[in-house]
Amino acid sequence: MTWGGLLQLKSTLNEDMKSRIILAGMVAVALTACVSKTETEITKSGLHRSHFEATVDNKPVQLYVLENASGMEVCATNYGGRIVSIMVPDRNGDFRDVVLGHDSIGSYINIDGNFGALIGRYGNRIHQGRFTLDGIEYQLPQNNYGHCLHGGPKGFHHQVWNAVQPNDTTLELTLKSPDGEAGFPGNLDVKVIYTLLSNNALSLQYTATTDKPTIVNLTNHSYFNLSGNAANDILGETVQFNADNFTPIDSTFMTWGEIRPVEGTPFDFREGKTVGQDINADDEQLKNGLGYDHNMVLNTGGDITQVAGRISDPESGIVMEIYTTEPGIQFYTGNFLDGTVKGKKGIAYPRRSAICVETQHFPDSPNQPNYPSVVVRPDKTYTSTCIYKFDVK
Repeated sequence: MTWGGLLQLKSTLNEDMKSRIILAGMVAVALTACVSKTETEITKSGLHRSHFEATVDNKPVQLYVLENASGMEVCATNYGGRIVSIMVPDRNGDFRDVVLGHDSIGSYINIDGNFGALIGRYGNRIHQGRFTLDGIEYQLPQNNYGHCLHGGPKGFHHQVWNAVQPNDTTLELTLKSPDGEAGFPGNLDVKVIYTLLSNNALSLQYTATTDKPTIVNLTNHSYFNLSGNAANDILGETVQFNADNFTPIDSTFMTWGEIRPVEGTPFDFREGKTVGQDINADDEQLKNGLGYDHNMVLNTGGDITQVAGRISDPESGIVMEIYTTEPGIQFYTGNFLDGTVKGKKGIAYPRRSAICVETQHFPDSPNQPNYPSVVVRPDKTYTSTCIYKFDVK
């Protein structure tokens, strides 16, 4: 989602988060006072591994680096399962970092953003944080206009995942979410595998099992800027979606069950167009979202072999195709970035300097019977796959 979560940047941190930040700060001081082997290890994207070594919630955190034979590099941290950098070649063969993020673990903890994060238990919004399942009503945290956004303020994006890197191109992340955490029912065992493929594609495979009926909607919240320069806006990037419909929102970014055709609206990206072509049009939905912040209803029917979306940058020539088993993609254009957040290399992220394409089930699906179901029961394993494939033109 979105997106709107950055509205929480100036919110008061709770006592638990304060203690975690203090702990991370103490660790950072300790790390700078000593010299370790990893302090000299710098990734292709310019990240210092030592800047991600810390203990958060009594669990170790570090940076993991994936690299394929073509030289593409993906860096991720097990704090929130966050993708920190993605280095891909441009049309001249020069490598560029195409995602926004931070260059130390302390920044991820101190800034309440979702850069590169694994989102759960429920990506996007649930109306007023309430849903009923099998006759039982559940109340979730209300952290965005009275709604529950991205599983609440202590969602999976602020948890330390167990991490195993079996080889140079694979990272396996696991998390146990206990029954009742953030109000969600069931003990949930989650596994996410990041795999860097030989064709410069990054595969994200999600699985989850539960011992009690529950709802699950997992996604990744990477902010893409295919120019490789996060100081640039993305208005000139061309976007295409294999989607005949979208789900409209109200002024609190909440859907209400309608599925609306894109034809004749600024949301028609079927043939491809630049982000900036219609983003400032006199349209109620664009006003409600302060730009694009909407769920695109895909035509792909869960077929991972069909292109669900495509983004390209005219200057770098970098192209990213999205493949997914999910029925939707949340399309967000960084409307809440405002230059106050500084990321890697000290770059301030201006408004609309990134595109998020979160593969997902629809917002508020637990309360909308005409949307695809997000219910997972003990006799069924939740599965979802997303692939971001990079190329040039």
